[in-house]
Amino acid sequence: KRLPEIFTAPNQTPHAMPQITTHSTRFTLQEGETLLEALERTGHAVEYQCRSGYCGSCRVKLLSGSVTYRECPLALILPNEILTCCCTVIEDIHIDCHQSENQPDLFEPDLFADNSGK
Repeated sequence: KRLPEIFTAPNQTPHAMPQITTHSTRFTLQEGETLLEALERTGHAVEYQCRSGYCGSCRVKLLSGSVTYRECPLALILPNEILTCCCTVIEDIHIDCHQSENQPDLFEPDLFADNSGK
């Protein structure tokens, strides 16, 4: 039986956290972080709603590597798809996802400034 990557037996060094590769970048999953949280942290465009595996909004294509689930998700997924909100990444993976394009900060002070030159 294969142990999850985050498991560490007493007196052993921990396994390295999995590397996530997208079309935009490569980053390391942090301990205790879901794949969805990591994608948000790194500025990727990924949809979500329930964060529990029910709705399927966060599904992305898995191009290489593998994940597991603690509980079978209720959302319908194809064999090459994963739910970023509830999967457990067990090795380095490559997924079909892109970083978001820069959007204006809605709370930026100059966003509504009068730039008409008057």
